Amino acid sequence: MSKLFEPLPQRSLTLRNRIAVAPMCQYSAVDGVPGHWHLVHLGSRAVGGAAAVLAEATAVSPEGRISPQDTGIWNDAQLAAWRPIADFIAAQGAIPGVQLAHAGRKASTQRPWEGQGPVAVAQGGWSVVAPSAMPFDTGWLVPQALDEAGIRTVIADFRAAARRALEAGFQLIELHGAHGYLLHQFLSPLSNRRTDAYGGSFDHRIRLLREVVVAVREVWPEHLPLWLRISATDWADGGWTVEESVALARVVKPLGVDLVDVSSGGLVPHVKIPLGPGYQVPFAARVRREAGIATSAVGLITGAAQAEAILAEGAADVVSMARESLRDPYFPRRAAGELGARLVAPVQYERAW
Repeated sequence: MSKLFEPLPQRSLTLRNRIAVAPMCQYSAVDGVPGHWHLVHLGSRAVGGAAAVLAEATAVSPEGRISPQDTGIWNDAQLAAWRPIADFIAAQGAIPGVQLAHAGRKASTQRPWEGQGPVAVAQGGWSVVAPSAMPFDTGWLVPQALDEAGIRTVIADFRAAARRALEAGFQLIELHGAHGYLLHQFLSPLSNRRTDAYGGSFDHRIRLLREVVVAVREVWPEHLPLWLRISATDWADGGWTVEESVALARVVKPLGVDLVDVSSGGLVPHVKIPLGPGYQVPFAARVRREAGIATSAVGLITGAAQAEAILAEGAADVVSMARESLRDPYFPRRAAGELGARLVAPVQYERAW
């Protein structure tokens, strides 16, 4: 049997194969409310045969949005709009998931096709927060360093968002601790210069993420899986390292994290990353091997044979696809044909098979 089409148990759920649609920002929401675009975008990929379809980085608070057009889940109007989307994904046999996020110092930025850099407060942007008062790059907004009350609010926002995600019908949560957003900012010495209990040592820098995991697990049912996305390395001297990623995975596993989605980079600009097919797979393999936790591999994975090889060699348990699923929402069906596996079609489409 193809490893790519082998089912994977995750607590009470079973992924029908090992293909997940990675969270991909669409920058198309109004006041954080997802719309028809999100239903079609996410729903078509569930029809396409993926095992799990994760909604984009969804802000746990207004100030946690990357852009003014990001989706959110901090109020009941957003919850109501997410419900039919999660229901449709589940009806196609896929697991509906959502990535909960706070952008920190990378918040209040323009959506990609309208420019780069921050949206000023005078143009509808907002003040941003971070572990330390250090902007992401020259010309970006200088964040306010979170005090202890602010940290408590962030944790409460993640907990409330998880509760709403459950009510909206999502069956999987991924916490966004990667790509230079708030939880990652606390992890890395390059962005966290604090001298209190949330900065300095490894144990102090991981404290916020650890407390968020605990808070989310307090309201997220025991029978449903919780994933965590991390950047395994900052690709910069003095930054977060692969060794620390392994150590973090060992800490969060007993707290209720079921899978680590291993990406890299995003914390600081102007770094050199050796891009190439599957360039991040060795990070997923190392976390899986040394921390004894399930992992997902991401990054320039574009073909069925490539994805099959990643799983067959034991580098990861899941392959998460982003850009390839944008190019081809039906990648899982194409891959099944190439690998000799059978993926049941929706009854409406059966005559095409």
